[in-house]
Amino acid sequence: MLDIKQIRENPQKIQELLNRRGEYDLEPVTQLDKQQRELEAKRSQLQARSNEIGKLVGQKIRAGTNPEDAEVVALREEGNEVKAQISFLEPEEKELASKLQALLLTFPNLPCDSTPVGKSEDENIEVRRWGDEYIPQNPNILPHWEIGEKLGIFNFERSAKIAQSRFVTLIGVGAALERALIQFMLDRQTAAGYQEIMPPLLVNSASLTATGQLPKFAEESFKCADDDLWLIPTAEVPLTNLYRDEILAADSLPIYHCAYTPCFRREAGSYGRDTRGLIRLHQFSKVELVKIVSPSTSEDEHQKLVQNAEAILQALQLPYRVLELCTGDMGPSAAKCYDLEVWLPSAGKYREISSCSNCTDYQARRGQIRFKEAGKKGTQFVHTLNGSGLAVGRTMAAILENYQQPDGSVNIPSVLQPYLKRDRLIQEQA
Repeated sequence: MLDIKQIRENPQKIQELLNRRGEYDLEPVTQLDKQQRELEAKRSQLQARSNEIGKLVGQKIRAGTNPEDAEVVALREEGNEVKAQISFLEPEEKELASKLQALLLTFPNLPCDSTPVGKSEDENIEVRRWGDEYIPQNPNILPHWEIGEKLGIFNFERSAKIAQSRFVTLIGVGAALERALIQFMLDRQTAAGYQEIMPPLLVNSASLTATGQLPKFAEESFKCADDDLWLIPTAEVPLTNLYRDEILAADSLPIYHCAYTPCFRREAGSYGRDTRGLIRLHQFSKVELVKIVSPSTSEDEHQKLVQNAEAILQALQLPYRVLELCTGDMGPSAAKCYDLEVWLPSAGKYREISSCSNCTDYQARRGQIRFKEAGKKGTQFVHTLNGSGLAVGRTMAAILENYQQPDGSVNIPSVLQPYLKRDRLIQEQA
């Protein structure tokens, strides 16, 4: 959430930064804030007068003045009048504060000064590529959904029967391959210093609001009809909200967490895109990385987070590239974001497999996650960072295509072989 104090102090600068992200009008915020502050000032003056009257009445009675004295009665009548005015103003002030809060929740994070300015993904900047030597030269590579069905390791038709389209059932070694990938990713990330967490898969509205999924992405999420609970779209939500409404000790930072969870998304508005395969499912597995850090280290921690995600692709020897996203293509909670895109030979292009965001204090402000330095007054908001380490289904898709052999078999990356207890997939093993 944006800092209302910054908006008051320099609305022109905040509007300029918002303009880099799209069309956002700050004027309704400044108007509501002005109205609320005027009411607050008026109520404070009335409250001060009420307190003053109370003291005067008390002093006069203690001095021996008759409580029925005309002056005391007049003061009490004025006091009652003032209290009535205060009781009238308080709900109006609360309503304005609620409207202001709701409006602030609709604005995205301010981009970092170093974030490229652009309107769409066409203006993202390629930072680097890795693994060109691993790009397969086989011109007849089948899409991952075709080779997977030939190998008998997953089934989409039966999944649609028991659920609907955009679900998959993993079968036999397909299920084993997913488990192997999850365990491999967790092993690597815990070795890199992340503490593994197994969080709830259902979260309340306050949690989704804190990380920015609500109110903007309500239609993207699955909600339980009879409870204030939602299926998680990513483990970023529960991991970040572990510390909602808390003040952390400065020496407890940085905090690194990783978690494997299923993730659930409606993919509203994406119909017609990636309707086949593992790229855009309603339910998918992911290993998520979350950092809670001091603002002074968040830029450096962001670069390390990207490297942690890259390390998985490098170990699997999957070709990829890193993109620095422009202001028009970032998620609303991010101030700066890098996407990792893995090479998919059947499509002849790179596809996103991880998005690594520095959310600065945006989520922390929404979720009231602060820290305090020993011996210092006051608190500061932490910075929160998150990224996939990695999306498991997309990693499986990349393996099925990049390791596909002319005879229809699929080699298993060497680092996965100890987990899967085999070095390749063939149709007879389905």
